[in-house]
Amino acid sequence: MREFEESNQTTVENDDNADDSSAPSRPLWQLNAFQLAQHFQTDLTAGLTSKAAHERLLQNGPNELTTVKEKWIHRFFKQFNNTISYVLTATALISLLLRHYPDAIVIGTVIIANALIGFFQELSADGALDKLKALLVSHTSVIRDGKKITIAARELVVGDLVQLEAGDRIPADLRLLAADNLTTQESILTGEAAAVVKTEEPLPADLPLAERTNMAFAGTAVTTGSGTGLVIAAGQQTELGKIQQAVSQTKTKPTPLMQNLNRLGWQLSLAIVILAVLMFIIGAVLKIYSLPVLLIAVVTMVVGSMPEGMPASVSVVLAMGTRQLAHKKAIVKSLPAVETLGAVDIVNTDKTGTLTKNEMAVTDIITTAGAFAVSESNYGQQAHLFKEHQEIDWQAEPTIAPILKVAGLTSDAAFNLKNDQWQLTGEPTDGALTALYHSFTGKQPELNEVDSLPFDSSIRYSARLVDLDQHRYLLVKGAPQTLFKLIQQFKPAFVSDHWAKEVLHLAKQGKRVVALAAQPVAATVKEIDQAVIGQQLQLLGLVGIIDPPRTEAAAAVKQLHYAGVKVKMITGDDPNTAATIARKLGLAEDIQVITGPEMAQMTDEQFAKQVDRYTVFARTTPQDKHRIVAAQQKQGHIVAMTGDGVNDAPALKQADIGVAMGIKGTDVAKEAADMVLADDNFATIQTAVREGRHVFDNIRKSIRFLLPTSFAEGLIVVLSILLDQQLPLYPTQLLWINMVSALTIQFAFIFEPIEKGIMARGPRQIGQGILNKSDIAEIAYVSLLIAGLGIGAYDLLVGFGVPALVGSTMTLNIIIFGKIFYLFNLRTRQLVFSRSFFKNKMAFVIIGVLLLLQLVIIYLPFMQDVFYTTDPGLLWGWGVPLIAGIIVLIVTEINKMFKLYFTRQKLQKQHFE
Repeated sequence: MREFEESNQTTVENDDNADDSSAPSRPLWQLNAFQLAQHFQTDLTAGLTSKAAHERLLQNGPNELTTVKEKWIHRFFKQFNNTISYVLTATALISLLLRHYPDAIVIGTVIIANALIGFFQELSADGALDKLKALLVSHTSVIRDGKKITIAARELVVGDLVQLEAGDRIPADLRLLAADNLTTQESILTGEAAAVVKTEEPLPADLPLAERTNMAFAGTAVTTGSGTGLVIAAGQQTELGKIQQAVSQTKTKPTPLMQNLNRLGWQLSLAIVILAVLMFIIGAVLKIYSLPVLLIAVVTMVVGSMPEGMPASVSVVLAMGTRQLAHKKAIVKSLPAVETLGAVDIVNTDKTGTLTKNEMAVTDIITTAGAFAVSESNYGQQAHLFKEHQEIDWQAEPTIAPILKVAGLTSDAAFNLKNDQWQLTGEPTDGALTALYHSFTGKQPELNEVDSLPFDSSIRYSARLVDLDQHRYLLVKGAPQTLFKLIQQFKPAFVSDHWAKEVLHLAKQGKRVVALAAQPVAATVKEIDQAVIGQQLQLLGLVGIIDPPRTEAAAAVKQLHYAGVKVKMITGDDPNTAATIARKLGLAEDIQVITGPEMAQMTDEQFAKQVDRYTVFARTTPQDKHRIVAAQQKQGHIVAMTGDGVNDAPALKQADIGVAMGIKGTDVAKEAADMVLADDNFATIQTAVREGRHVFDNIRKSIRFLLPTSFAEGLIVVLSILLDQQLPLYPTQLLWINMVSALTIQFAFIFEPIEKGIMARGPRQIGQGILNKSDIAEIAYVSLLIAGLGIGAYDLLVGFGVPALVGSTMTLNIIIFGKIFYLFNLRTRQLVFSRSFFKNKMAFVIIGVLLLLQLVIIYLPFMQDVFYTTDPGLLWGWGVPLIAGIIVLIVTEINKMFKLYFTRQKLQKQHFE
């Protein structure tokens, strides 16, 4: 992780021309033009010579993002290197040895299907890298040998002079030498939508990436103005290249569910193999059977005990979960990711566009008449004006109309209706002012422009000369402190302390403050003269602008907290703004904030120990986001990361589950993520967490069902060996039980509805595994119960002189009925005959199909020959198995009653404590 911190600090080693020769290194944004020219050995007027550029290209390589791709054949076979595949392969080989070809084919299909899922999942990660490469431009304008030429962007080298114009995509990381009204859109790196005003002067050393205004970064775009920049990093060394390296170096790790299943698979296979060896030794020593018969019996026991249907069952439950989420606008790209959501205990989210609307809106107006609050000021809405919490008519307040006119007439933003939504064209701040005017007046401003002065970072205001109400006015919009100084130049008596306090008050709330003013001019004035701005300038007021929180996000945060999931904000924005939004959304009772530069002062170990303290991480870089997620995981958290920008890609891939925005999200973010929110709605995450817990519930029920019913089959063989008696079940009958269960009853759980109170349980503890001690005890006694009922009824029946074939058919039905009634017990945490008994109607359909298949195997002559069955009669064939099933249900329900009683006692005790 430390390499991200180090790579994020673009520095120059000490040289003789540096102002402070004692400094070991200095950030490039701190150096002046002379120092830059000396360090990069370039002429800041004529640029590099062609010869020097060619030599640097040979030495450092082309300006492009490179990836080393693993051969697809290696990647495919790598998918088989996991515990589940080993267990399934061993089971398939055993089935082949027993000539159970259908079973072997089914298991083989599951193995290949799992491998293909993993294979295409990794290909998806490669897609993210390819999308990053696509962000680099193909050609760019440079100055070489004193001439402006156009070259292929891949031939760009460090030390080149690049010329930028509005609309250009920046080809490499640049230190700006000239910036003429230059603004760039850096949202792919910072996540913030507002364009960044660029400068050329040196800056202080300790600055986060978002505040390095004299630098321009590869992959970002020029929105206005022009400029010249010196290439300081190309290809893999750019900020974009560092993101690509972070994405490619972040290894895809098994999900918590797969880790648990791998561990469970090893434990089961080891236990079954040990038991098989033990049974073979006991049988051989006691000479219970002949060795060939003993070997067949032991192998039959292994086949019967192996829950080979478990991976298929898990996959189907996961697939059903992905389908349910797709209907709810959450597209899951990998099956295990569905369940991971249920284990998540931290959701990291971006601010802009995720927790907020990504639509700047005016919330406050300050005039000489006082402070006014504004609501519903978005374009196309009807705004409301409040003073001291009382709604007032804006037309009745004389100071409001002038400020609305200036807001509307000084903005260049426009809104267009697209797909029933208003889409902004222009700067977000201008958009907020245009929307303010329209939301109150319901119309567009009528602009009679004479001249205009665009915003410039050096003067920090813009102006427009207009004809309004039969007079000519100079309308000015800009930074409050700048306009205060303009007025004070001509009116020393102007008192700005009151206004400064209002500005500070709004700024502390994380709001952007814009001052609006007007100056009457003579009708003969045709051009704006900056020298006279301020002579009769009248400050009309201030407006406070903020990207408002999404209303649905606040409700989702509350629900996630109820579910035991903490929500953390990671943003490139100002810490005050971020903290304000965090408080409004109720992210935590005590909002603790840390910035990227403050994080950089800590080692990875120090940061990991402190990471849980913070709710808001502000002024973060892509590397910071990756580091935050890794630190949280180091503390044992299961982390979800949401994001929409290129800057989020490393963290999305590092997280246990990455969640990208489907509408405003970049292709890079979508490719790196495990899940895409088709509606960009943060509230969908809460729905996804709920569905993830539902999926795990059903997986756990499936496993709790499969294990005891499978073990019961193996135990019948074990008990027969120990009791030195004939096997009640034939190998083909065991195969039938496994096959018919795999096709029918084990899938009943995928249709189980969500149980009441699922969100109140809190995230599951992945370290505890899928099964707890109570589950293991239940598996043991249910296995013994079903096996004991089967072998006991068989011995009793054969003891009465009934043919062994009838006894075997009856035992087969006892196992099937044991499964059916145990299914009823496991379906819900409540007692079996509760309100939820008939909710899963598909369970009854599946049971009906299972019983129909039993009729087929028992009564069709050709099936009798294959599976050694016969007509057992109504009493022995169906009455006794029905009674056995009811016994299984009664015993397991009594056990459930005790569990419910002790759970209630525990909760009451905790309540009083």
